[in-house]
Amino acid sequence: MKFAYRFSNLLGAVYRQGNLNFSKDGNAVISPVGNRISVFDLKNNSSETLPVSTTKNISCVGVSPDGNLAVVVDEDGAALLISLITRAVLHHFHFHKPVSSIRFSPDGRRFVVTKENVALMYHAPGKRREFNAFVLDKSYYGPYDETTCIDWTDDSKCFVVGSKDMSTWVFGAERWANLIYYSLGGHKDVIVGCFFEKDSLDLYTVSQDGTLCVWESDTELDGLVLRKTRDRPEDEEDEEEGTRTEGDQGEVIRGKVETPRERERTKNVRYKHFFNKEGDFNNLTAAAFHKPTHILVTGFSSGIFHLHELPEFNLIHSLSISDQRITSVAINCSGDWIGFGCSRMGQLLVWEWQSESYVFKQQGHFNNMASLTYSPDGQYRNFRTFTSPRPAQFSSLAVDVSGELVSAGAQDSFEIFLWSMQTGRLLEVLGGHEGPVSSLCFSPVQSILASASWDRTVRLWDMLDSWQVKETLPLTSDGLSVSYRPDGQELAVATLNGEISFWNPQTATQTGSVSGRHDLQTGRKETDKVTAKQTAKGKSFTSLCYSADGESILAGGQSKFVCIYNVKEQLLMKKFEISCNLSFDAMEEFLDRRKMTEFGSLALVDDGTGDGDGVNISLPGVRRGDMSSRHFKPEIRVSSLRFSPTGRSWAATTTEGLLVYSLDGSLVFDPYDLDLDVTPASIRKQLRLQDWASAVVLAFRLNENALKQEVLETVPHEQSDSLPDVYVEKLLGFVASCLEKSGHLQFYLTWTQNLLMLHGQKLKNRSGSILPTLQALQKSIQRHFDNLSKL
Repeated sequence: MKFAYRFSNLLGAVYRQGNLNFSKDGNAVISPVGNRISVFDLKNNSSETLPVSTTKNISCVGVSPDGNLAVVVDEDGAALLISLITRAVLHHFHFHKPVSSIRFSPDGRRFVVTKENVALMYHAPGKRREFNAFVLDKSYYGPYDETTCIDWTDDSKCFVVGSKDMSTWVFGAERWANLIYYSLGGHKDVIVGCFFEKDSLDLYTVSQDGTLCVWESDTELDGLVLRKTRDRPEDEEDEEEGTRTEGDQGEVIRGKVETPRERERTKNVRYKHFFNKEGDFNNLTAAAFHKPTHILVTGFSSGIFHLHELPEFNLIHSLSISDQRITSVAINCSGDWIGFGCSRMGQLLVWEWQSESYVFKQQGHFNNMASLTYSPDGQYRNFRTFTSPRPAQFSSLAVDVSGELVSAGAQDSFEIFLWSMQTGRLLEVLGGHEGPVSSLCFSPVQSILASASWDRTVRLWDMLDSWQVKETLPLTSDGLSVSYRPDGQELAVATLNGEISFWNPQTATQTGSVSGRHDLQTGRKETDKVTAKQTAKGKSFTSLCYSADGESILAGGQSKFVCIYNVKEQLLMKKFEISCNLSFDAMEEFLDRRKMTEFGSLALVDDGTGDGDGVNISLPGVRRGDMSSRHFKPEIRVSSLRFSPTGRSWAATTTEGLLVYSLDGSLVFDPYDLDLDVTPASIRKQLRLQDWASAVVLAFRLNENALKQEVLETVPHEQSDSLPDVYVEKLLGFVASCLEKSGHLQFYLTWTQNLLMLHGQKLKNRSGSILPTLQALQKSIQRHFDNLSKL
């Protein structure tokens, strides 16, 4: 069996923190999820997580105007340059400080990064012949406090930066005789957003206290004269306009001094608008502006968002989407869809404001996921709710192979509850365990339920004998997980001492064991006073799952590693590191001396309280303004593991979310036994000559899916007897994948029947390797059968 599983997707989490971006066509939203990037295709209702990750949670993402590149920066300032076409990392860079925002220029030739109180302008990669992907062009100083937001003019000649010191700074991206930099005041709180008008130097700035300032410019950039004006009505004269000023911030404006007649013709006026606020804590937290339609979207800490048309400030729409603060807002290129991210709840929403309907509305799990399973037919839906006669805390769940029985183990009453799937009625309550029931598993071939408990036993309950205990298997430590082999002839049990024991359920004898405590390789918590090696002595596996062929077993627990063991040899075959995100606890192996002081670890100092984006624990009954809130770092762990029915992938529920690892890569070209004469032209020539066997062999040697399908749909199915043995298995796997999504049901079913009839005896000798392919065939045939039977 192959073990070349690679990360395939992340499910169960849609947004964590950072800024949202839409793709170039506006049909997909790019969302940071922890230390990974997920792309949600809103047209095809699909999601994809890029196979790249940073060392900590992502704080901001910048996407190039052509949609080909993305710059991803984590909380420490480590950056990755990613190709959104090949999904590959092109360059690593480190800004050495946390980055608040990043924005490409509209022409794609530069991008600006803001960190602390500095704005750094870099040459965009690929636009110049440089070996270094990130070439610093200029550094811009001006704000006294941290910078918060960026925007560019449409001609990429100027950009504006907002700051926490309540000022907005306009900088020239090139050397101009009449503009170096300029500071705009007028706000009384942190600047949340700053936006240029389309094809203009008119400027909108939005602050956290709900104030919108409109700045008007009178000329083009070649004769730019930016001035600060006082809060006066439009009909009053301002005799100070037009003069060259040098303000307290040291701004230098180089422009001509105008005569009174010119001043009347080019008058510069500033307007102020105020958002309606509900309560003292309803701060404006996110903003986005769509230049072609002049639509301003603002999100607030109460979960309300507003749509205004500028510059008239006409309210178009207002809606509450959450009871938590809106962290990020983005608008797609057409201006129809608006994306909202809520960090506290893990929500991601896409709202179509013209039809007032949701295009996408998902929320990640509020707590850690505990269990998962694959559906044999691929149809999930909620049609039953099972309840116990008295309140019970369920800790384990199992469904039998026929789908008729549902069982759940209780942690407080030590009982096992059994329900009927058809009627939803409680059938039986099984008692006998003397400790919490930690795991349940039905036998795939018999009517037997295996239950593992903290009372150091595994009990086998026989349904045909009125659910009496058939066997009791004694364990050396508390039982944590139990799993049947697919053929039902072996039982695997994980115990608290870090061992995996294998049992014969017929004779109730132990056949082997694996000591996996050292393979877990747990990390050290920030507050631990012992080494990771000592901590590992108390760790164990909490989830087990057999592979489809039963030769290997997958094990995971309180660690960032998932192990695959060979059952027969009782050896470790491979370890998978499910996460490298240092934002989780228990990830580092050694103590970080930089975090140690004479008073103890810096991890014990809580400096992140307040209304931030972090996860916090507050006092009961306190909703806002809790000065005793405490932040914590979640610990990485694996709670459940499952192989897919085909064996081509496996999934794990972790602190990070639902991770899927698969053998099916996205490679377009993966040749097999390639030669110079194996070309599409030579393959089509064999088809014209009706040399069917050679055409099929050459197509599978070139191994391009479109060409294989073209050849297969040309060759008569009677010609499958002349194929070499090595290509029969490959052809059967390809037929199984085509049958799942093709409309030519009779054609591919006929091919399947002929292959199995002519080569069945030879395939039977390789049953271990061919089993995933046969299960994939069975799954496709069953799904088509169910769909056709409903017509």
